[in-house]
Amino acid sequence: MKFRRRPPRKARIEIIPMIDTVFFLLVFFMMASLAMTVHGGIPVNLPKAARAEAARAPVSISISREGIIYLEREPVDQAQLAARLQARARTEPELAVVIEADTDVRHGRVVDVMDAARLAGVGKLAIAVTPRETKR
Repeated sequence: MKFRRRPPRKARIEIIPMIDTVFFLLVFFMMASLAMTVHGGIPVNLPKAARAEAARAPVSISISREGIIYLEREPVDQAQLAARLQARARTEPELAVVIEADTDVRHGRVVDVMDAARLAGVGKLAIAVTPRETKR
């Protein structure tokens, strides 16, 4: 009795498991990079506005509920704030500042901080808010 000999199988590289692995790594690194974002201010309860836009600024000034001013998480008084912003504005001509004031802070305190920033030579000034939920 003669046995038929099968032709030898050609070697194949399976690419689908490799694609799955690369996709998993891509998602992992994307999620890890999102978790590494740095927020320059202190946590405050922001007021809501109908038109809120995301702004990225290198300098964050936070005003807590008690009226304490923080320049990038470091407490400062108003005189120090103006001096430090002025020194930074000299080195960065396009300096932008975002003021994150708690909802319960006196309006005058926010105006004082805005005035100090303007006197320091800051050209771009924004107030941080959270988007208001609109009914449709």
